[in-house]
Amino acid sequence: MADQNQELRKAGLKVTLPRVKILQMLEASDQRHLSAEDVYKQLMEADEDVGLATVYRVLTQFETAGLVERHNFDGGHSVFELDRGDHHDHMVCVETGKVIEFHNDEIEKLQVAIAEEHGYEITGHSLVLYVKPKS
Repeated sequence: MADQNQELRKAGLKVTLPRVKILQMLEASDQRHLSAEDVYKQLMEADEDVGLATVYRVLTQFETAGLVERHNFDGGHSVFELDRGDHHDHMVCVETGKVIEFHNDEIEKLQVAIAEEHGYEITGHSLVLYVKPKS
């Protein structure tokens, strides 16, 4: 719990029990991409008394503070993942909703080259490939 307290303070957030519980949940989860509803369900299963509105509010605060990244993949709802400082892109299976993380140096170099060809430099990007299993 001391690590979470330090992480919250470093992000400029006051240490509160809901924030600590939600951060612990995100860090301990097998899934790296969780919706607010997923976090809420896991908290309920762990017998933690944190409301859904609080989960939404805390996740938004975490996003603003740079602790989590929000992704809006097709399907309409947001998912959150801890910002661990490592850049990666995503593939989303259109049949199952499964999210696969990947990193490819060639794709990264190509994106930089394309931006430079147009007289720009990349300040950030998000690449999402929507995929389905091969038939």
